[in-house]
Amino acid sequence: MASIQIFTSLQYLFNNQTEIELDVANLQQLLTRLPQAYPQCAQEVANGISVAIDGRIVNDAWFTPIEPNSEVVILPRISGG
Repeated sequence: MASIQIFTSLQYLFNNQTEIELDVANLQQLLTRLPQAYPQCAQEVANGISVAIDGRIVNDAWFTPIEPNSEVVILPRISGG
């Protein structure tokens, strides 16, 4: 089970928790199961969030593995040019 840290500005979507646990194997599963476990985050996930796995932002690499000991952080959408 992965331990997932929630960035401060998004904690209200996760019952004000700083960290949650989900049984996921990759980014795609994480983005699918977040709204199932926390329906209040569904719109934010649909609009786009950023996810850091082991220090690297991985927004569209669906099958990036998430190991039980991976450092996973949910962040507000990061964009730039």
